[in-house]
Amino acid sequence: MTDNRRAFIKKSVALSGYSLIALASSEANAEWLAETTSTDILQQTLKRLFKDQEITESDQIDIQIPKTAENGASVPITVTSSLNNVEGISILIEKNPIPLVAKFEFSPDLLPFVSTRLKIAETSAVAIIVETNEGFYTASKKVMVTLGGCEL
Repeated sequence: MTDNRRAFIKKSVALSGYSLIALASSEANAEWLAETTSTDILQQTLKRLFKDQEITESDQIDIQIPKTAENGASVPITVTSSLNNVEGISILIEKNPIPLVAKFEFSPDLLPFVSTRLKIAETSAVAIIVETNEGFYTASKKVMVTLGGCEL
């Protein structure tokens, strides 16, 4: 019986220590976000995702998204591409607290088509990155948001 209590106390202390570390790291992350501009966060996200690969502008990426969104909590978007051998599509929103909204991977047999709804914090550029076996391509559109959808 004593062994069970000791094991319980040890696990409880260990879990509370992990909780304190998690709280401390989330507070540090919030401070970092407050000090960093949205452009910096987007650039760091792109660097982490695509490891300094060259990303080329392309007119072969079609983005269907409203120019003005009354409510940023649910903004419809459809992305298609006429690029060959599409392996993935990533959607990033410049001024969101976390820019990467979605990343989709495709097998060679699938058409590069994505339709979803986004949460957009404020008026911002929505960037699409299409990964092919030949490189990375991008297109973007600006969306005006009258009522924000994301908060920290």
